[in-house]
Amino acid sequence: MTQVQPQVTEADQLPLSDVIERNIQNQMRLRIEAESRRTFQERMADAITAFSGNMSFLYLHALWFGLWLLLNTGWFSIRPFDPFPYSLLTMIVSLEAIFLSTFVLISQNRSGAEADRRADLALHVGLLSEHEVTRALQMLDAIQERLDVANDPESDLAQLEMETKPEDVLAEIQRLRGLEHPRRR
Repeated sequence: MTQVQPQVTEADQLPLSDVIERNIQNQMRLRIEAESRRTFQERMADAITAFSGNMSFLYLHALWFGLWLLLNTGWFSIRPFDPFPYSLLTMIVSLEAIFLSTFVLISQNRSGAEADRRADLALHVGLLSEHEVTRALQMLDAIQERLDVANDPESDLAQLEMETKPEDVLAEIQRLRGLEHPRRR
């Protein structure tokens, strides 16, 4: 049973702000630029990894192994070319596994480096946002004082106005992890 997907028209789409559209376009541009900087070897490794990571590759191998086994049984009046225990097949499959794992590692290393760059960008944007919010809260507090508006003593405003230092946050996370897993020290 197939499901019919509803058609989405331009009238159905909600308009996005210019900032969001610009951010989406910048993100797409950055992805295209990152892909264009890949070397020939990286593109080749990605293509091989993409092909070997799909069902067609599995079906192709199932067919290949099945034919290999059938041809080596002698059922088709063909003299077995790889007698038991199929040492030639074993060697071919082992070599293929070595090369495929290398291609996968190359692709993963490149993807990991790209993920690290994105994480760095996200961290910098997050730190900038945190700094801006802290500064805005400090300004609002100064405005409240100037207008002689009383602060709620139970409020978390004073803590929110404190500058967050990433190294302090990381140190606290490490400290808590150490308490969580004391045997790992």
